[in-house]
This record gives sequence, structure tokens and C-alpha cells, in this order.
Amino acid sequence: MPDVSTAPVFKLVRRTREPVAAQTLRSTVAAVISYVVALMVLPAQPAPLTAPLTALLVVQVTLYATLTTGIRRVNSVVAGVVVAIGFSALVGLTWWSLGLTIFAALIVGHLVRVSEFVPEVAISAMLVLGVTQVGSAAWHRILETLIGAGVGLLFNLLLAPPVWVQPAGASIEGLADDIGRMLRAMGDDVAGLGHVPVAHAAARLHEARRLDHAIVEVDASLRQAEESLLLNPRVRQGLLARVVLRTGLDTLEICAVVLRVLSRTMTDLAKFRTDESLFPADVAALLRELFGHMARAVESFARLTTTQVAANAEEAETRLTEALAAGRAVRDRVADLLLEDVQEHPRQWQLHGALLSEVDRILDELDVDKRGERLMQELDRRAAELGERHPRLAALAARLRGTGSAPSRPSVET
Repeated sequence: MPDVSTAPVFKLVRRTREPVAAQTLRSTVAAVISYVVALMVLPAQPAPLTAPLTALLVVQVTLYATLTTGIRRVNSVVAGVVVAIGFSALVGLTWWSLGLTIFAALIVGHLVRVSEFVPEVAISAMLVLGVTQVGSAAWHRILETLIGAGVGLLFNLLLAPPVWVQPAGASIEGLADDIGRMLRAMGDDVAGLGHVPVAHAAARLHEARRLDHAIVEVDASLRQAEESLLLNPRVRQGLLARVVLRTGLDTLEICAVVLRVLSRTMTDLAKFRTDESLFPADVAALLRELFGHMARAVESFARLTTTQVAANAEEAETRLTEALAAGRAVRDRVADLLLEDVQEHPRQWQLHGALLSEVDRILDELDVDKRGERLMQELDRRAAELGERHPRLAALAARLRGTGSAPSRPSVET
């Protein structure tokens, strides 16, 4: 009997659990089911392909997107059918009536706010206008769309779509790794190169500026994760997960901005000290150690933000606390040495002060206590917004908690 390896099978099973693979499989199955249902309800000729097309478009990566997309899709088809019925009652199908139909359908699409389905309004109008029995074609078009949207929505309700928190967490950790790598590289430049050429320091500055592109990509991934938590029956504490990830990204974004300013300070120092080292040897060695502690703090902060296991979170918090404590201790030693150096050589003392203040800002942003305060403030803000938008729901939640009434809003004196 030939030896058959099962590794490819296990690899395929693991891949089907990934969000992209799962979404591909879900969309295919939903489209096929909607086509079968349409064949059971509608005539086989012409083939009811609008139903699987609608299901394919409606089944999104999140339940919230599926619901909103389904509503816009149905609205676009209904609007196009109404436009076609109106024109068919007045004029026949000619080149100029077709142009007027498309023009009117596109305008109506923008008026009914169907977003990306504006062309669908014109497509539905053309398909209905081009048949002889307008009423029957219009009804079939609407029914196929309703079948596809209904199957797509039920498919996501019965089989909840994947939660995209893990890819978002990986993106956040990747951003933290980039920041940590840059901090270590800056420490190696100061201690290893001694004399840092202006061009080299400017290259580090450009590298820090490129972090903005990474932040945009991480933000897009996080938005998808936040949306996947909305209305998802598989998620119990969706609000908390969204707030933890969002506040974590906000902190890393601040660190990236401060890192860019820190790179600017190092570049300015390199411009003034073209024939000598940026710092004395003892200061340079401590700066390398300081930047190393800051890099570990940033990476530990990201792990603390993205971990979903209590034991791992406690371990990440311990590493973060240790890195921050070590960083602050080394920072104080650097400040003492820089003060002595400034007293002897008071050149560019303001850049030394800027360097220390930027280090302080990063260490302060990563502080564990500040992270807790930021989380509580954001949760309170979200709760207040929910109470303002849905006061009855807030009152019901207050009764269930046993408070008896919804939290009163502060009065405003005039």
C-alpha cells in the first residue's frame, strides 16, 4: 500500500479556518443555495442568475456589512425597476430612450443613496426595459433579488461570519514590531557608528515617516475587525474588544508620531555635529540600552492589547511594566550625563532636552495605569453615546442592572 502523507489534508483544514478561506467558501455556498431556491420559485428560463449574484454581493465578511449591503442592493434593484416601468409606459426601447433611462436611473441611484450599487439601478432598468413583458420581468427581477438577499442574510444569521480580530491583532503587533525595530536601529546608530552622517540620520527620518502608511493599513484592518464584532452572535463582549484594540492602536499611533519627532531631533543633531560623535561614548551606550527598553515596551504593549487569554495578558503586562521601569531608570542616568555634558559644552542643549521629552512621552503613553484610564474613559464615552441615541434602551438596561432608572443627564443652566 503506498504511503500517503496526510500533511496536505491537515494544511487544507487549517486554511479553511482562516477568514479569507472561510469567506470564499461561504460566498460560494450561499450563491449556489440562492440559485436553487430561485429555480424552485421562478421559471427556469431565463435562468434566475440575479439571485446568486445578489447573494454573492450580500454575503460580506461581517454580519453588519451583510445587512447594510443587502438593504442597499434591494433598494437599487427596486429603484431601477420603477424607473424602467415608468419609461416603458411612456416610450418604447430606442437609442434615445435607453440613454434617458440610464441617465435617470443613475440620478435616482444617488438620490436613494445605494452607495456602490448606483450602477445596479441602471442595470436593472436596462434589463427590464429590454424585454417585451415588462411587468413579468420586473417582478422576476425583484423576486430574484429578494431571494438572493434573503438567503445571504439567513446564511450569515445561521452561520455567523468569522471574526476578524486575529488579523487585526496581527496588524497591530506588526506595527509595534516596526516601531521597535526602528528604536533598536537608532540605538545601534548612536552607539555603533559614533559619528552619524546627516544622510544616514535623514534616511531614518524618512523611514519613520513611512510608518504613516502602515498605520493606515492597520486602521483599515481594525475597522474590519470592529465591524465583524457588530451584531455577531458569536461575540459576547464585542464593545470591550473593539475599545481595547482601538485604544491600543491610538497609543501606537502616538508613539509613531513621537518616534518621527525623535528622528527629526537626531537628524538636527547630526547636522550640527558633522565632524564628531552625536554623544559621548558613555551616553551613547546608555541611549542604546534605553532605546532597547523602549522597543521591548512597545512590543509588550502590543501583545497586551491583542492577547485574548488572561494568563498571556498577565505575562505581557509584567514584561511591559519591567521594560518601562528599566527604561525610566536608564533615562534618568542619560539625563544626568547629558546635564553634565551641557554644563561643559552648552551646544544644542535644547536638542538634548527635546530628546529627553520625546523619550518621556513614549514611556508615558505606554504606561499601564494610563492604558486603564484610557479604556475606562472610552467605555464611558461609548455608553454615554448609546444612552443619547437610544434612551429607552439605556433605561431598560438600567432597570435590568437594578438601578431603577437610566442615568440622568446633567442639566444645563441658561
